[in-house]
Amino acid sequence: MPRPQIDAGFPSRLVDGFKAFHYGTLRRERERYERLAATGQRPDIMIVACCDSRAAPETLFDAAPGEIFVVRNVANIVPPYGPAAGHHGTPAALEFAVQELKVGHILVMGHGRCGGVGAFLRHRDRPDEKPLSPGDFIGKWMTLLEPATRDLRCEETAAEDIRRRALEEAGVRNSLANIATYPCVRILIERRRIALHGAWFDISGGQLWVMDAATGEFAPLAV
Repeated sequence: MPRPQIDAGFPSRLVDGFKAFHYGTLRRERERYERLAATGQRPDIMIVACCDSRAAPETLFDAAPGEIFVVRNVANIVPPYGPAAGHHGTPAALEFAVQELKVGHILVMGHGRCGGVGAFLRHRDRPDEKPLSPGDFIGKWMTLLEPATRDLRCEETAAEDIRRRALEEAGVRNSLANIATYPCVRILIERRRIALHGAWFDISGGQLWVMDAATGEFAPLAV
């Protein structure tokens, strides 16, 4: 059998990045990787975050391999419980984290300048101007953010950047509320075996804002 040829078009940035990982991080963490391979992962924290390339949880929280279980999607949305709803990727990860990994904490983290939230707001304000997307999926996905618009803690006449941040924060609260609709999560909340958290990352200022569970308001984390 001929030896497989390496993809000549494989991005050089990824090649260089893997080499840096191989000769740096992997050498320092070799024992950890071997242990994780042998015993499996047991992270205590799950993070639902946006797939925006500027807000990677592993980077923001300086996480080592195996420390946090991360699922990322456009605008860090968690659909409400509904097996027949057709949105299964994030719910599947949530179910796996809760039932198999038995995480003790779930964090939903939004971020500033979220492209998905901004596009949703523009489309909502000017629905006849242009569609949210010419594709088949993103427009439908972003409709899951509609319930969050009822929790905008700003004036309707506020500037667009203020309304966008308000919706980014409302989206976190909405996803947390949706997480609590999953039976496997709800029962653990009642037994106080799992805790839900919300946060918002300011890309420009590099600051993390943490949500008060009682009020739903966000305040900067003191560092």
